Amino acid sequence: MEQRPSVEEINISNEMRTSFLDYAMSVIVSRALPDVRDGLKPVHRRILYAMHDLGMHADKAYKKSARIVGEVIGKYHPHGDSAVYDAMVRMAQDFNFRNMLVDGHGNFGSVDGDSAAAMRYTEARMSKISMELLRDINKNTIDYLDNYDGTEREPAVLPAKFPNLLVNGASGIAVGMATNIPPHQLGEVIDAVLTISENPDITIEELMENHLHGPDFPTGGIILGRSGIRNAYETGKGSLTIRSKADIVEESNGKTSIIVTEIPFQVNKARLIEKIAELARDKKIEGITDLRDESDREGMRIVIELRRDANANVVLNNLYKQTALQTSFGINMLALVDGQPKVLNIKQTLSHYLEHQKEVIIRRTKYDLEKAEARAHILEGLRIALDHLDDVIELIRQSQTTDEARDGLMNRFGLSEKQAQAILDMRLQRLTGLEREKIENEFKEVKELIAELKAILADDEKVLEIIREELLEIKEKYNDTRRTEITVGGADFIEDEDLIPEETVIISLTHRGYIKRLPATTYRAQRRGGRGIQGMGTNDEDFVEHLLSTSTHDTILFFTNKGKVYRAKGYEIPEFGRTAKGIPLVNVLQIEKGEWVNAVITVKEYVDDWYLFFTTRKGISKRTTLDNFANIRRGGLRAINLREDDELISVRLTDGQKDIMIGTQNGLLIRFHEEDVRSMGRTAAGVKGITLREGDEVVSMEILNSDVNVLTVTSKGYGKRTPEEEYRLQNRGGKGILTCRLNEKNGHVVAVKPVTGEEDLMLMTASGVLIRMPSESISQTGRNTQGVKLIRLADDEEVATVARVEKEEEEDIEEENEAENNSSEKEQTDTNKE
Repeated sequence: MEQRPSVEEINISNEMRTSFLDYAMSVIVSRALPDVRDGLKPVHRRILYAMHDLGMHADKAYKKSARIVGEVIGKYHPHGDSAVYDAMVRMAQDFNFRNMLVDGHGNFGSVDGDSAAAMRYTEARMSKISMELLRDINKNTIDYLDNYDGTEREPAVLPAKFPNLLVNGASGIAVGMATNIPPHQLGEVIDAVLTISENPDITIEELMENHLHGPDFPTGGIILGRSGIRNAYETGKGSLTIRSKADIVEESNGKTSIIVTEIPFQVNKARLIEKIAELARDKKIEGITDLRDESDREGMRIVIELRRDANANVVLNNLYKQTALQTSFGINMLALVDGQPKVLNIKQTLSHYLEHQKEVIIRRTKYDLEKAEARAHILEGLRIALDHLDDVIELIRQSQTTDEARDGLMNRFGLSEKQAQAILDMRLQRLTGLEREKIENEFKEVKELIAELKAILADDEKVLEIIREELLEIKEKYNDTRRTEITVGGADFIEDEDLIPEETVIISLTHRGYIKRLPATTYRAQRRGGRGIQGMGTNDEDFVEHLLSTSTHDTILFFTNKGKVYRAKGYEIPEFGRTAKGIPLVNVLQIEKGEWVNAVITVKEYVDDWYLFFTTRKGISKRTTLDNFANIRRGGLRAINLREDDELISVRLTDGQKDIMIGTQNGLLIRFHEEDVRSMGRTAAGVKGITLREGDEVVSMEILNSDVNVLTVTSKGYGKRTPEEEYRLQNRGGKGILTCRLNEKNGHVVAVKPVTGEEDLMLMTASGVLIRMPSESISQTGRNTQGVKLIRLADDEEVATVARVEKEEEEDIEEENEAENNSSEKEQTDTNKE
């Protein structure tokens, strides 16, 4: 009767837990993490051992990569051939390994991300320095393990005559953990090991200061600051900022170029160039006219040509911020210590390597001692035979067999079996006098060697001295210069304020969202009533909506109709010519579809107990502390909650003790103290600032100080100044009082602003015509007047916006402006006649 198979019931939860833990430990120990002693993962160790076993040394001919891969997967590595070949390729790439462990012949890939040729085409052998990892491996210096099927033996670790874990680094993702150890300069790491061998109590700070300065990447670059290095060295975890090495070069044609000669570690050069080209094409970085990759066998060279008017430092800084020309490298110094994963600081890593070298030297010394003692034993037997040569010869001649002769020698002269066999194997030429002398000398040398080896085993300091000598030998043979520069400054971005001069600029933003920056000196002051000059080219049905004077170093806050706020620095706004329309605001800010900017203010610094005062088109006001807006995300921040039919119209910066004035389209104005509006949270909706009559809406909200005039400008180009004392202080929520008498001649109110007479005014029409005039040139009249003409407009043209700017220092251009006005009037008269 057929026996039914037995069925064992198990708890699936326990089985899953056990099985997953077994798998996880297999990945951790046997695949993903390097050993702290030789710095190698199992696949790298197996590749090097297989090449050593096949005799593919640095002084031998190259052999096909397929032969090496076949040896590795056939004997030691039970995984796919591609995994082995990819690992071997990385060890042969000078942009991945600081000191390559494989000497490749053929196409082994490039820094552009090109893959290596198939293994049947490429050839390889051990590099010279990789042979140092296996030196003395045949002297019982390390333990061996069974391979995956028990038919072969493989090393558990390599002797590693240099600290490979730090020299070449390591990266790997296991289960629930990952390692990322940066490469270092060979000489610095060896100096650090030597220092620890001499002074085990040395601090990490002293190691960094005198020996191990920081990582040294094969692709060079610049590490910004030492704080990240110090954190990583002290705790095992840290983050570095790596920057490309770039030079700004003045070309003979007057243009400027940025030449990039080194890029951060593990950055794909081809993708980097594509990203730069994309940013230039989309106008996210302004000023780039050409981009070329001139890299060759001599080294890397990326050429970025700039416009003549572009600031190379600013362009380069933007490239650092927006591309992989600057990257972060997260350090996690996780390695296997006695088969267990541990996060190590730099001193622990070096100490574990030093302990490994002690064990290697001790085991090698014991091996050499055993060999020397065995040789001394044989030589001692030969000396006895030579001292009794005639008796030995006679005994051998009388013996019938080899065994009889061996036993006779052992019994008669007290020799061991090995000594007796050595005498029987001795050639007749050893009986000459010269050969007898050689045996005596060799016996003496071996005895001295034995004494020396025993002295080494008895003295730890002698062991350390041997380690130092061998490390210095490695350093002398393979040391090279440091490639990565480490800056003394911090790892923060170099702000563009440090790269460009601070200057007053005009920022203009159109209704359709085109923005640009211009120096304030672009426009000269003209007399009241002048025709103005073309200040911005606009598209059909577009007009300038916001115009403000600021500094290249100030922060600009953009408040949108939907109640969100975005930020940008003055220098981040691209500079264009006087008649250019600028670039779309979406290339500067990440504003959403259907959203437009309704208020723009500048902030020099986020000072405590300062406020932002908000007013909407429906007359709702809110006051919020400025520090609520210190950290604005790139995607914007909610500044105020709006009702469905309302929109944000104005925002002003206050110190908490100001009077607020709100002006309406129909010529009404209310003045109240800002404390009438209590401080609220960032997303609050606000309270009523002014009660609007039917058909009216708010056009301006400003801070009103004492001893100033209230400037009112209408859509038909009329304006006036009225002393602020004519506007009494009211409670918020009132209907306000008259500020301007309106009629068909002067139109409706477009702006109400406080002026001192010490500033200039800039008026811009919907078509982009701009005029600059001193505010003191505008007539001062009462509230109930229509004002005087400030700018002559065509019948279908209106004033769009008004801004205050600093007064020009030069006053000697008045006659020139008058001549220009007279010329313009003559041209207009001639045109009318025609």
